[in-house]
Amino acid sequence: MEFLTNEKLTIVGAAGMIGSNMAQTAMMMKLTPNICLYDPYAPALEGVAEELYHCGFENVNLTYTSDIKEALSGAAYIVSSGGAARKAGMTREDLLKGNAEIAAQFGKDIRQYCPNVKHVVVVFNPADITGLITLLYSGLKPSQVSTLAALDSTRLQNELVKFFKIPASKIQNCRTYGGHGEQMAVFASTTTVDGDTLTNWIGTTHLPQTEWEAIKQRVIQGGKHIIDLRGRSSFQSPAYLSIEMIAAAMGGQPFRWPAGTYVSDGKFNHIMMAMETSITKDGVSYKEVQGTPTEQQELENSYKHLCKLRDEVIEMGIIPAIKDWHSLNPNIK
Repeated sequence: MEFLTNEKLTIVGAAGMIGSNMAQTAMMMKLTPNICLYDPYAPALEGVAEELYHCGFENVNLTYTSDIKEALSGAAYIVSSGGAARKAGMTREDLLKGNAEIAAQFGKDIRQYCPNVKHVVVVFNPADITGLITLLYSGLKPSQVSTLAALDSTRLQNELVKFFKIPASKIQNCRTYGGHGEQMAVFASTTTVDGDTLTNWIGTTHLPQTEWEAIKQRVIQGGKHIIDLRGRSSFQSPAYLSIEMIAAAMGGQPFRWPAGTYVSDGKFNHIMMAMETSITKDGVSYKEVQGTPTEQQELENSYKHLCKLRDEVIEMGIIPAIKDWHSLNPNIK
């Protein structure tokens, strides 16, 4: 099997559990022979590189560096998990200030060292906000930056698999939209179970309303549940899904789940949020989300929550006021 591309893929935060798993996944999926690992913590980074060399992957030019210029120069694709991880008792939003500052520097580094990068996937939380900040400072087009939001949709599928005790292949088009946080909008109207719309099952003996509400809460708290079980935040699932995203941007298989994308369409404005998206060689694009009145209200609430977080970052002085975004990044309308 040949590689999907020969262009350089840089993995930022590669010494961490998400980053190291991303690197291994990218090599297993044969995305590119040209992979660079970056992390400011050099000893752990070298340890990751050594382990990957020990895997014995063939025909891969794996390099590693703690020099951001070296890491980003010539990169065509970047995936970044380079923020602080969530710990027990923390929400994604608790990471806001520190990771917002990291995202601002990340965007500036992209603008300086690899302005011709084709696509960037931002993974570190709160991903909607860190992705927005990265986009603003990088100078890239909105189509060139996406964020990991798929975990909530895969968690919805998993909860339904466990509840109905049927294979995942029989549960299609599970979707959550809006924020990747406590205020996400969990949709039922998009989902089919064994060919039937999930909304036809809710409120029946197949799926009582109370059970559906409990499933939604388990989806929303899915990341917390992993921390409770493992003592650390998720790393295998975000690593795999983010590499699937960058693979789609390289021209590989279509990405099957929603992604976070920049939205400014009159209804939702100046925000990064999970929508019904497509990721191709031309970048990420989205279409309007359709749902029940209740689902639409949940999406509105999620949007308002994201706007609150965005405005907090503006008040911190990390990003300018919305009216000045275009001067910072001319691609932002």
